Amino acid sequence: MTESQNTPDPDVESGHGGILRALPKISLHDHLDGSLRPATVVDLARSVNHSLPVETGAELTRWMVEAGNSGSLESYLTTFEHTLAVLQSADALRRVAREAVEDYVDDGVIHAEVRWAPEQHQAQGLSLTDAVEAVQAGLTEGIEAAAAEGHEISVGQLLCAMRQNNRSLEIAQLVVDRYDPVAPGGVLGFDLAGPEDGFLPGQHQEALDLLAQNLIPVTLHAGEAAGIESIRGAVVDGRALRLGHGVRIVEDITLTDAADGDVSIDLGPVATWVRDRGIVLEVCPESNRQTHATPTWNPPENLVRVLGPGTATHPVGFLHRAGFRVSLGPDNRLVSGTEISDELGRLVNLHGFSMDDVETLQRNAAQTAFVPLDHRVMLEARITEEFAALRDAGTQLGLGDLLADQELLGGQEFPAGHDQLDADGQW
Repeated sequence: MTESQNTPDPDVESGHGGILRALPKISLHDHLDGSLRPATVVDLARSVNHSLPVETGAELTRWMVEAGNSGSLESYLTTFEHTLAVLQSADALRRVAREAVEDYVDDGVIHAEVRWAPEQHQAQGLSLTDAVEAVQAGLTEGIEAAAAEGHEISVGQLLCAMRQNNRSLEIAQLVVDRYDPVAPGGVLGFDLAGPEDGFLPGQHQEALDLLAQNLIPVTLHAGEAAGIESIRGAVVDGRALRLGHGVRIVEDITLTDAADGDVSIDLGPVATWVRDRGIVLEVCPESNRQTHATPTWNPPENLVRVLGPGTATHPVGFLHRAGFRVSLGPDNRLVSGTEISDELGRLVNLHGFSMDDVETLQRNAAQTAFVPLDHRVMLEARITEEFAALRDAGTQLGLGDLLADQELLGGQEFPAGHDQLDADGQW
C-alpha cells in the first residue's frame, strides 16, 4: 500500500465536506436499491419504459428526498417502487453495484457492506443466484477499477429477506450457499428488512436458526420503526451481532436531570445487554429524521446543554458517549440525500463530535465488520495510521466540515457542500 493510498491530502479540506471526506470511513448500513445515482435511475427507466414522477436527474434527487421526508418508515419505503422497477435485470444490478463502489471511493470509504433483497429483483424472471452473481460482478469491477487508480477498498454484500414476506428461509439458505467473506463482492451475512412494526424477528425463526447453525453473521433491522420488543427479538431470537438503526434502544433508558447539573442514567435490561455485549448500533441519523424513528426521545435539558443542540432531536451523540458501540451509515444515499461524510459533518456541527469521536465510530465499524479477523485488523490499522497522519500534520476539522450538516435549497433540506445540482442530479 503506497503512501498516497494511506494518507489523506489535507488540501482537500477546502469545500465539499472538508477533511471528513478524505478520512478513511467504514459503511456498514447502506441499501443498494436506495442509493442509485439519479442519472442512472433516469437512464434505466428509459430503457425499460418505466414512468418516473419527474424527467431529469436533478428533479428526481429533489423528489426522492421530499418523498423520504414523509415522516414514517412505511411512506419512506414507497420511494423504492421506482428504484426497484429499474433493477430487474442482471445488467442493471451489475451497473449500480459498480457505480456504488465508485461513489464509496469518492466519499473516502475503505470498506462497505451493501445490503439488498434479491427476492425483490425477480419480476422479469431473474433467479436469486443470477441476481447475487450480478451484484458480485459489479462490486468486483468497481473494486478492481478503484485499485487501478490507487484506491484500496473492500466491498461485500448482505442479503436481506423481506420481513413481511414468507421467503426468509429461502433467502437464509441462499446466504448459506453463497457465503464467502473473503472473495471480492462476496456474501458476508444476512438481514431482515422492510416494515418492522408488526413483523418481529421471531416470525422468521426457522431462517434465523439455519443461519445460526451454519455460523453465518446476522445484522437485523430493529429499533427503527418498532421498540424494545423488536430489539429484544433481534438479539435473542436472531442472535444479531449488529442492529440496523437500533436507536429506539433509548426507550429502555431513563434519563433525568440531576441537581448538580449532571444527568442520571438508568439502563433497562435490553439496553444493558446491548451496551455491555458491544452489539453495534448501525445508526443512520438523516434517515431517522425523515422517518421519525425516535418519537419518544425527549432528553433532559442538561444533556442537550452538554452534548449539543442535535441531542434534542436525535440520541446518536448520547448513545456514543454512554458507551454504546455506534457506527454511522447513510441508509439510502439517494432517498436520504446523504453520504457518510455528510452524516459526520452533522455530528461535528450539531452533536459536538471531535476528530477522536469520528475515529472511534470508524474503529467501531472496523471491529464489527463481517469479514475475517485479519481483514478487520488491517482496516483498523489503516484508520489509525491515516488519522494519526492528519493529527501529525496539524490538520483540524474546518469550515467545510462544520457546514456539512445541511443547507436549505428552495425550502428543502439537503446535505451541505451540495448547493448545486447538474442536469443529471449530481451534486
